[in-house]
Amino acid sequence: MILLIPAVLSDVKSLKDKTLKVTFETNELTPDQFMGIGSNLQQFGYLAFKKEPFTENEKKVIENLKSDYDDAKKTPSQRLRSVLYLNWQKESEGYKDFNLYYAFKLEQMISHFKTKLD
Repeated sequence: MILLIPAVLSDVKSLKDKTLKVTFETNELTPDQFMGIGSNLQQFGYLAFKKEPFTENEKKVIENLKSDYDDAKKTPSQRLRSVLYLNWQKESEGYKDFNLYYAFKLEQMISHFKTKLD
């Protein structure tokens, strides 16, 4: 499903891991648009933005794009660190420094799995 929603590009922020956080603002959305956004949270996809509405030909091109995103490019530990970083951004649990948060979360996981050992 392709989501075409008029929006204003309102903010761009550079993050520590060299990625960008891009923020858009929209007018009130229809229930279908809102559900479409919600069902795609934390999913990889494509983002197209232009000042004018997309033509029918452009829409067809966009609809036919296939993602070649592959988490296999990262090691499992890199993927875990990235996910923990995103969680820290969303809810820092009082940690101002990500490295302290990361160490705390890893210690929690280690303790959890230690309890499963005989």
